Amino acid sequence: MRCPHPTTNRQRSLRAAGGTATPGAGRTNAGLLALRVVVGGLMTAHGLQKTTHWLGGKGLAGGAEEFRHDGFRGGRLTAVAAGIGQTGGGLLLGAGLLTPLGVAAVAGVMTVAVTVKLPHGPWVQNDGYEYPLVLILAAAVTGLAGPGDWSLDRLAGVKWPAAAGIVGCAAGVLGGLATRRALWRAGPRYGEPERANGA
Repeated sequence: MRCPHPTTNRQRSLRAAGGTATPGAGRTNAGLLALRVVVGGLMTAHGLQKTTHWLGGKGLAGGAEEFRHDGFRGGRLTAVAAGIGQTGGGLLLGAGLLTPLGVAAVAGVMTVAVTVKLPHGPWVQNDGYEYPLVLILAAAVTGLAGPGDWSLDRLAGVKWPAAAGIVGCAAGVLGGLATRRALWRAGPRYGEPERANGA
């Protein structure tokens, strides 16, 4: 006669509360934490580079020049908006706080990056859109799966439905496309010199 599999106290308490114990939940939470921290950390660093001299950044003037060269109007204002979007979105995503909003910010800024790099093809060695596309997908996965138990959202007792993550990612992508349309000034094509009076 087989002995029944031992039931842990956690499993008993979950069943009593109407929940189920998920095997491998610790691994899932660790994976989501790693994904959030890496993607959020990279986004935060890129945002700081747009507006400061930290982490090898060229300051606000350098960030404004980068956007002008990529064909955007707005100069410093565009650089500040992008820097805030990347830094704020990266911090929210990394901390797992207001996760759908962090997903939206990351997806929005990276969608703009994809539109800029699209003519170069997919591969990063040719300045293609491979890297920002991966970041959008990583943000989307986080939004769909949720930030995991090891996050500030869960610490605050907030559990976002998958629909919130999907809506956040979709809103970010649409917002990025709208931003591109509003601020694009038909700058130099890839490989062509920038016009001296383009601003």
